[in-house]
Amino acid sequence: MKHKFKSIGSHPFGSRTVVGMICILAALAICFGIAPAVNRFSNGTTEIVRVRQTVVRGSLISESDVEIVSVGSYHLPDGVVKEKDSVVGKYAAVDLFAGDYLLPGKLTSDVSTASDLLGTLGGGRKAISVSIESFAMGLSGKLETGDIISVIVYSGQESAAFTPPELQYVRVITSTTSQGVDKADISDGKQPVTVTLMVNQAQAELLAQYEKTASMHFALEFRGDAAEAQRYLDVQDSYFSGGEG
Repeated sequence: MKHKFKSIGSHPFGSRTVVGMICILAALAICFGIAPAVNRFSNGTTEIVRVRQTVVRGSLISESDVEIVSVGSYHLPDGVVKEKDSVVGKYAAVDLFAGDYLLPGKLTSDVSTASDLLGTLGGGRKAISVSIESFAMGLSGKLETGDIISVIVYSGQESAAFTPPELQYVRVITSTTSQGVDKADISDGKQPVTVTLMVNQAQAELLAQYEKTASMHFALEFRGDAAEAQRYLDVQDSYFSGGEG
C-alpha cells in the first residue's frame, strides 16, 4: 500500500486563500478609509463670487452685480474668484450673465484709454464718430476719453434746441483731428474735428440722423471717478430698459 506524504515546507493555507484575504482587507480599507475621505472631499463646500445679473462687457462691476454663495469645492475651476473686493470696482472684460463664476480673465482693472474702450465693444455696444462743427460745439477742444456728455441738438426747422432722452448721458471714447490724431496724442495744437462716442444701436441711428439734419453741441456732464461715471451710464441704460431716467 502506498502512503501519501505532505511535501516538506507546505502550509496549512493555500495561496488562493492568502490572496482572497488580502483582497478582503483591501476592500475593507477602501470602504471604510479611502471612500469616506473622497466623499468628504467631494462634498466639501467653499464660498465664491457669483454674478447676480447681466453685466455688459466694459461696464463697471458694482456691489449689486455680484453675490457670495457657497458651492461644492469639487471640480471648481482653478483661480475662481472668492473675494468681492477682487471684483467690485473692476470692469467686465466679457459679457457676464447671472450665475456665472468669475475668473481673473473675465475682469479688467482699467479702461482709461481709447484703445481700452474700443476693446470693450460688443454685446450691443458700438462706436460712432460725429462731427464737431465749431470750436464751441466741441467743448473748446477739451473733450477727453471717459467723459460723460449730453448731446444738445439744435433744429433749424423748429428753431429750438433740445436734449433727446436717448442722448442724455453718453461716454466719450476719444476726439480726433482731421489727420486722425486722437486728443491724447495731439502735440501740435490742432483741434479735434470729430468725437467718437460709445453708444447702442438706437443712439447710433439718432446721431447719424442728427449729423445730417441738425447741429449738435456736446455738454460735459461728468469727468472723474469711474464708479460715479458708471452711475450716469446706468441712468441712461435704465431709459432703454423702461426704467425711469
